[in-house]
Amino acid sequence: MPNHLAAESSPYLRQHADNPVHWWPWSDAALAAARTQEKPILLSIGYSACHWCHVMAHESFEDAATAALMNELFICIKVDREERPDLDRIYQLAHQALTRRGGGWPLTVFLTPDDHLPFYAGTYFPKQPRYGMPPFAQVLREVRRWWDTQRGQVRQQNSALSEFLADQGRGESNQETLDDTPIRAAMNQIEAGFDPHNGGHRGAPKFPHCTEMDLLLDLGKPEHVEFTLARMADGGIHDQIGGGFARYSVDERWEIPHFEKMLYDNAQLLPLYAASGHADVAHGILGWLLREMTAPSGGFYAALDADSEHEEGRFYVWQRDEVRALLDPDEFAVAAPHWGFDRAPNFEGKTWNPIVAVALADVAQTLGIAPDRAAELLASARRRLFAARALRVRPGLDDKILTSWNALMIAGIARTARALDAPPLLGLAERALDNLYADAWRDGRLYAKAGVDAARFPGYLDDYAILLHALLEMLQCRWSARDLAWAIVLAECLLERFVDHEHGGFFFTAHDHEALIQRPKPFTDEALPSGNGVAARALLHLGHLLGETRYLDAAERTLRAGFSTMRQMPQACCAMLHALNDFLHPRTHVALRVDGPTEESMWRAAFAKTNSRRVDAYFIPAQAGKLPGILATQHYAAGGLAYVCRGTQCLPPLQSAAGLGPALRV
Repeated sequence: MPNHLAAESSPYLRQHADNPVHWWPWSDAALAAARTQEKPILLSIGYSACHWCHVMAHESFEDAATAALMNELFICIKVDREERPDLDRIYQLAHQALTRRGGGWPLTVFLTPDDHLPFYAGTYFPKQPRYGMPPFAQVLREVRRWWDTQRGQVRQQNSALSEFLADQGRGESNQETLDDTPIRAAMNQIEAGFDPHNGGHRGAPKFPHCTEMDLLLDLGKPEHVEFTLARMADGGIHDQIGGGFARYSVDERWEIPHFEKMLYDNAQLLPLYAASGHADVAHGILGWLLREMTAPSGGFYAALDADSEHEEGRFYVWQRDEVRALLDPDEFAVAAPHWGFDRAPNFEGKTWNPIVAVALADVAQTLGIAPDRAAELLASARRRLFAARALRVRPGLDDKILTSWNALMIAGIARTARALDAPPLLGLAERALDNLYADAWRDGRLYAKAGVDAARFPGYLDDYAILLHALLEMLQCRWSARDLAWAIVLAECLLERFVDHEHGGFFFTAHDHEALIQRPKPFTDEALPSGNGVAARALLHLGHLLGETRYLDAAERTLRAGFSTMRQMPQACCAMLHALNDFLHPRTHVALRVDGPTEESMWRAAFAKTNSRRVDAYFIPAQAGKLPGILATQHYAAGGLAYVCRGTQCLPPLQSAAGLGPALRV
């Protein structure tokens, strides 16, 4: 069997199972074949929803002549970056070092067959020369010629690259007093780079920097966030017909996205919209999640493709005459100006991607109709367009259930349920959490995927840290002895399996993980918040809740280990800065011992009136069994009892809900 991908569980790998390329998955067998045949490795990393991955596949990997050249000259390995983020992190960093520019997907890296160090790297290569890039066939021949004729030069370059990779994340821990210098520097960078017309960062492409926005809200600086969220909600990055957000916009106005929809973006945007007064947008994300992204097991799928029928965005864009035919005249009169169908086409000069071109209130005024009537007509127009769109060929679904991404969405739903005072939402999060417990948690170990092949993918730092964070968010919505016990075990796993005992912080892979050319220790944010930043925050929260100083110490060591990176690249380290702010200004946590739903409702109502973003509240039933740490000393009294602490400083227990507000203002 020359192509070894047909039996893989990854939809991305299976997409390439019929290629004439002799693809291998990353495996001992593939690496052994490279050593035995003394062939360099062509490593191709991508993901199923990636548009340019599809383009390169159609142009080159499906082409018999190009595939024959690949097979002749290299051992070809295909990797799903979502299954193997460890490999992706390492080789993206190597690409950056070799090319002096950022990477992306598809990532194309050529490795030596014995030590797997890269000696040439790029991203998308076209079949024919264009975009200032050579044709892929030329790249293949030249790279192999370089390996065959200049091996000493390759080895010399690899030696320098190996030293560079080894130095990353190994800096000395900061021993000075931790202060807010990096936070203030980040605020200056964010202010200087803010787009006053469109929100977000200046220029294009435009990504939703959710970790940055979350930090700004926590620091009490909501203006930029609210403006950015409003502009995004009006843009084409937001699916105006079906809800949810695409990964990023290719223009500075949020108008035209690459159309892939990723679980992790929507997981982070959901609570931001809920907390910023955009309940309609939040409900749109939840509707999309429940309708299109929820597995029968309760877990959440990973992504929807950008393409359908081999065209990007085909599922989402419209012809104006098509819209006119689907709507009645009154509906079209409202929908056309509101969504921009009365303007020139905005996608590739021939179709329309709906945006909020004119506010609905202004449309109503122009038409001389009541705002409520305009809203009714727009809602009915949306229903008709959604029903028609549902008949189209759907974008491909990546049905992997990834632990870290699911945990991010579970945390987002928990925060949204509290922000919108909508406890019924928790059922969605509960099922997903139960699915992870059943299918990704085995014998005291967490795996990066839920499902039958979970054991192939040991959990990474992000899986442990983000799930720990999600459990703490869920515990604030409802108490669960299982989830508290699970959170404690996850924290212990971080300290036992991931911690850097010498320099502080946490490695991306566990101590017994497969040996690779580098062991990353990431402090900067990417599409997901930094695992070290999330771990530090979660350990601070759990440490203060339980009075467990080992967790607090580990969080401080993480901040010290990442402090130089925070100073060098403050805006890129918002999750770490969030943890630093929590360390310098500890959050208030409240343990409330209550007896029954009536008492809990009374105390929750009092807590809601305080409207404090920097307070965590845990409503613990009076009949809860043996509790760990300092929770064991906090008892119930008739009517309920609240223990209010800020960091390690605690007030006398409160016996009246009326005293909660004043106590939290201290």
